This record gives sequence, C-alpha cells and structure tokens, in this order.
Amino acid sequence: MLRDAGWHVNRKRVERIWRREGLKVPQRQPKCSRIWLNDGSCIRLRPEYPGHVWSYDFVEGRTHDGRKFRILSIIDEASRECLALPVARRLRSEDVLGALAELFVTRGPPAHIRSDNGPEFIARAVRQWLGKASVKTLYITPGSPWEDGYCESFNGSLRDELLNGEIFYTLVKAKVLIEAWRWHYNIVGPHSSLGYRSPAPEVKLH
Repeated sequence: MLRDAGWHVNRKRVERIWRREGLKVPQRQPKCSRIWLNDGSCIRLRPEYPGHVWSYDFVEGRTHDGRKFRILSIIDEASRECLALPVARRLRSEDVLGALAELFVTRGPPAHIRSDNGPEFIARAVRQWLGKASVKTLYITPGSPWEDGYCESFNGSLRDELLNGEIFYTLVKAKVLIEAWRWHYNIVGPHSSLGYRSPAPEVKLH
C-alpha cells in the first residue's frame, strides 16, 4: 500500500518500524504441502475461476458486555473476494440459506461450495436447496481445517485486523464495522496471492 502511494520502502524496514511502535508484525507462514499434485490430479478441488468454488465458515466474536455473536464469512476462493459477512447473535441453517439466496440472485450460484461438517452446513434443507440450484457441496474431512485453507486464512485476517483490536459496544456497531472492514478488504487491501492486488478493486460494494 505504501508503494502504491509512491513511497520507496523496504519490507524489512517497515516491519522494524512496526515493532518499534509496538504494533503487531504479521508472522511469516510456514510453507505447506500442495493441495493438488504435480500431474494435475486433485487432493481437493482447486478453484480455477471466479464463481467456481465458494467457501463459507463461521467466526465468533463478542460485544463489550461479553455476549457472543457469530459471523458467516462467504468468500470466492479464486478471486479471494469476501462476498458477504452477515452478523447475528445466532446463525442457523435458515440464515445460511438466506445469505446464499441473496448472493445467488445478485451473482449467480457457484459450481461448488466448500465448508466443514457443521450442522448448519450439512442440514438436509441446505443440501437439498443447494442441489436444486445445481451447486455441488464439498465437505472437508472432520478435524482438518487446512483443507479449507482459503476460508481459514480469511478468518485469520478478520480476527487479527479487526476482531482482536476493536471493542464492539453493541451488535449494531459490530455489523457496521465488520461491513466496513469487508469493503476495505475487497477494494483497498492488497493480497499477496494476487500479486498484492486487492481482490475486487473494480467492485463497488453497497
């Protein structure tokens, strides 16, 4: 972001300044094994284009009074764009369907959607509804969150950049700040896997 603004800076120098100011420096992630083999055969389905594979998962937060709230993160694995971040005290399978239905109307359904085996995702109503929309479900192996690495990485960014550093006095404030963070993530924030381009710089979010 500094380079885009015209600054001539070195990554290590920026990290030294972060440390000196007491700010958190992102940890360098260890290299992981491939999720697909060299011959092209897949250990898990690799996203090939926007709209090919979506992922969704839950993230938990708390308001200042200690009460929990849940966030449903829905991302496009190919573009890394965050499609929606609905927030509520409780999110059930019908809430998942409502969020997906709105996205299907505005963007069209994906070819596949990936999730863990939580009850909200494997509920019969969800599976039947996705089947009618011709969306294939991809469930990760229980206890293997790395198989949903795109969503896990996104959820980590959401927690590090917002949830761990913000006090949400009310649920309404949480909704406003989380949606503002989604806008910044999609439009402004550079993503290393995209060559430090933001996921959706051309998209105007409403």
